[in-house]
Amino acid sequence: MKARAPLNAVIAGVGESTVGRVPHLDSLGLQRMAALAALEDAGLTLADIDGLLTTPIRVENWAMPCGVVSESLGLHPRYLATLDVAGASGVAMAHHAAMAVATGQCETVLCVAGQNMLSFSSRGAAVQKLADAGWAHPEFEAPYGPLIPTLYALVAQRHMHEYGTTLEQMAEVAVTLRGHAALNPNAHKKDLLSIADVMQSRTITSPLRMLDCALVSDGAAAFIVTTPERARDLRQPAAKLLGHGYGHSHTYIGDYKNITTTGAVQSGRDAFDMAGLTPSDIDVAELYDCFTITVIVELEDLGFCAKGEGGHYVENGGIALGGKLPVTTHGGLLSAGHPGLSGGMFHLLEGVRQVRNQAGARQVPGAEVALVHGNGGIVGLHSTLIIAQG
Repeated sequence: MKARAPLNAVIAGVGESTVGRVPHLDSLGLQRMAALAALEDAGLTLADIDGLLTTPIRVENWAMPCGVVSESLGLHPRYLATLDVAGASGVAMAHHAAMAVATGQCETVLCVAGQNMLSFSSRGAAVQKLADAGWAHPEFEAPYGPLIPTLYALVAQRHMHEYGTTLEQMAEVAVTLRGHAALNPNAHKKDLLSIADVMQSRTITSPLRMLDCALVSDGAAAFIVTTPERARDLRQPAAKLLGHGYGHSHTYIGDYKNITTTGAVQSGRDAFDMAGLTPSDIDVAELYDCFTITVIVELEDLGFCAKGEGGHYVENGGIALGGKLPVTTHGGLLSAGHPGLSGGMFHLLEGVRQVRNQAGARQVPGAEVALVHGNGGIVGLHSTLIIAQG
């Protein structure tokens, strides 16, 4: 395969809405709050935006989300699109925006997404709505009514069977990320957890318990991608996009034989190759964490440890601040918040803040290079981005 050119674009601003239960704002209100925060961060206005990327939302019936958001914000973009790469959408947005900027289609792209997933309905109804979105095979899986946790539980069961991964090791992921969320002023959940708390929480689908599963939240996130030249005049130090990759191993979990190894192997390899780096060069990893087992598998597939060693890697604070590799330092989907497709965007925002040295109490000392990873579907679709200080 021909070597890919570096991404000649940077992230110049990041912002988010209030996260948690925000009943006074609808999806557009949340996205406006996040967009204006990102613009303020960069020192820009809506008049400076000539590109727009967003995602579908699951709680309202928008025929063309990018058009709805563009009109709501009063934009007249030269480039706009709606991306749906499921949980990998946030990372993929950065790549698509970089390509639009690098080809001259536009100069400054606003990437924004979010929804009032929690206030729109109950947590249970939101989970059921996600299950109905088509993640299970329509003929061989969906008739049996599996929820998304049911399908991820298959990965956990197999990983436990093949490698001896334990419930306590998965619980360690939830405990660590809740500790990170406690340092994040905008996190949905901040009360600290113990391994016993996770183990004693209600079983959703064995072996996954309630606290092994992501939250359901209201919220929105936004970031701005532009040229390095434009970023020199802006308010914040830019975050360079060093490398990116995609990986797709399957659409339906029942069609995949090796469910403990994911498309993150390919996406990570391609991102590292483009950046000219290796896993040992990463100071902080913002890994998608829809379930605790997801983090363990991603650590392995991205090359931070050998296959089957992810459970041991997270033990005794291995992925905590001050550990071997600080992971998902804002608290992630498990604790900071999960408003649907925009959930992975918060990981990107955190990566930018880390390499800017602006993460406050959760700052990783000396962090210069961050890896941000998104996972879509049932561990089937992956997108990896490596960023660094500008």
